[in-house]
Amino acid sequence: MARRAEPHEPHRLVAFRRPFPRWAAEERRRVVRELRARADAQGSEALRAYLGSPVAVLGVRVPDLRSVVKETARRLRALPPAAARALVEALWEGTWFEERLAAIELLSLSPLLDDTGSWELGTAWVDAATGWALSDSLASGPIATWAARRPDRFSELLAWTESPNLWRRRASAYALRAWVRSGELDRPFELLERLAEDPERWVQRAVGTWLRECWKKDRKRTERFLRREVGRLAPVTITVATERAPRSLREELRRASGRRGLIRRAY
Repeated sequence: MARRAEPHEPHRLVAFRRPFPRWAAEERRRVVRELRARADAQGSEALRAYLGSPVAVLGVRVPDLRSVVKETARRLRALPPAAARALVEALWEGTWFEERLAAIELLSLSPLLDDTGSWELGTAWVDAATGWALSDSLASGPIATWAARRPDRFSELLAWTESPNLWRRRASAYALRAWVRSGELDRPFELLERLAEDPERWVQRAVGTWLRECWKKDRKRTERFLRREVGRLAPVTITVATERAPRSLREELRRASGRRGLIRRAY
């Protein structure tokens, strides 16, 4: 059954949903001051559009943001995990795109990367991580690392493929990063097969992206998958997945995808 995307809601400056400990609130203000000091307001709206961000963008360069994150992670090491989680929650509920990205980056570093409570925290953000930049950073970053450390969590990622939220479905593909990069392709192919007929272009592109990455690790197996599933894959998926394939195969699969698409629409 086709699933509809949730409309993007305009970002509003709202009060935090719950009070945070004083230390977390003060540390968040420090982080925001550091980010503002490195911001370039010129072109921030164009950057926001490029990133698909639902929230306002300061315009902080990635190396500068990571410098702020690195210093913040150092300060967190002396704190108990609950205090560190309070800070990243405060950042996630903040005003700026860079705050949310900093929260994701902090989840990817010690001490939060090794905190057992971080999986529940990060996965709870997935539906609200809208726009490709936030969604992909969260899924291919800490979530992919945690999933690879605990393969039993793969069943949860499989369940995400049936979510009504398109960003959670997209995240299920990006969360395969560690397995694909290590060449362990059984789980990736199982999950990507479940997304083969997804109706949303953002998800279709994600499937193509990770099939392309599978191609780099095992060309023959990926080609077999593409030939078997071509009738269920969107043209954009085929285009992205075959970027490194021989031209003859790209054209063959695109023709097959187009023909079968016409047949499906006819019925």
